[in-house]
Amino acid sequence: QVQLVESGGGLVHPGGSLRLSCAASGFPFSTSPMSWYRQAPGKEREYVAHITSRSATGYAESVWGRFTISRDNAKDTLYLQMNDLKPEDTAVYYCNTYYNKNYWGQGIQVTVSP
Repeated sequence: QVQLVESGGGLVHPGGSLRLSCAASGFPFSTSPMSWYRQAPGKEREYVAHITSRSATGYAESVWGRFTISRDNAKDTLYLQMNDLKPEDTAVYYCNTYYNKNYWGQGIQVTVSP
C-alpha cells in the first residue's frame, strides 16, 4: 500500500532553516509527481510546491525563493529545503502524491517562533 512518512520538522527561530523529508513506498516513486502542502491553525490546507517525475518544479508565491523542493529517486524520498523561515510558515506540512487517487502523509509540525 502507498505510504508517505514525513520527518524533519520542529521549532526554529525566524530566519532559520529546516529540511523536511518524505519517505515513500508502495508506488512507482520515480515516475510519480510529488507535492508539499501545509495547513496552518484555523486555515485550509494550501499548496506549497510540486515536482514532476522529470524534476520540473513549481512553488506557491509565498515561498518562492525561500523553499526548494527536490527528490532522490534512488532513495524514494522527497525533500523540502526551507530557508529564511517566517512565523507565517508555521503549519503542519504534508507530503502528497497522486497514484490513481490522492495520498497524504500523516503530516509534520513546523513552528517558527522567536
